[in-house]
Amino acid sequence: MGRLLLKGLFVGLALWTLPAGAQQVSEPQVEAMVDALRQAAPKTGVQNDGLYSQWQITPGIIPSWSKQCLGREVTAKQLESSPKVARSIVSCILRRELPKQYAASGKNGTMAVRRTACWWMTGNPTSCTSGQTAKYVQSVERFYQQVRTKAVTAPAVSK
Repeated sequence: MGRLLLKGLFVGLALWTLPAGAQQVSEPQVEAMVDALRQAAPKTGVQNDGLYSQWQITPGIIPSWSKQCLGREVTAKQLESSPKVARSIVSCILRRELPKQYAASGKNGTMAVRRTACWWMTGNPTSCTSGQTAKYVQSVERFYQQVRTKAVTAPAVSK
């Protein structure tokens, strides 16, 4: 009985410490963000530019993110060769980060998208106020809105 009570206490504490806005971000919003980041990814025009997958991920973060999301490390080349693995990792990371930024933005969805895009590009959700990083954030926001609008206006598919 004591162990059960202790487990309940830990579960309750874990749920209580979740980001405040975690429940406020839906899977379609996460997937829209995944697509927006892919569409806005820098097009360097250089093959072997040191960035990997359609999301242009830096190689240094790939082992950590893949371990967190897949339970195993993948190499940059493995990520590059498997769009499915890359999307899975990006989706996983955004399921964590978008709710964090939603909570930090006072539950402002547009600001959460901007903060997440800035974090994705720089590692800091508030450092994209000018120059190329600000343009990138605007691009992500535009693509995000396009994806969300298409999702809302798309006709239902019957089976």
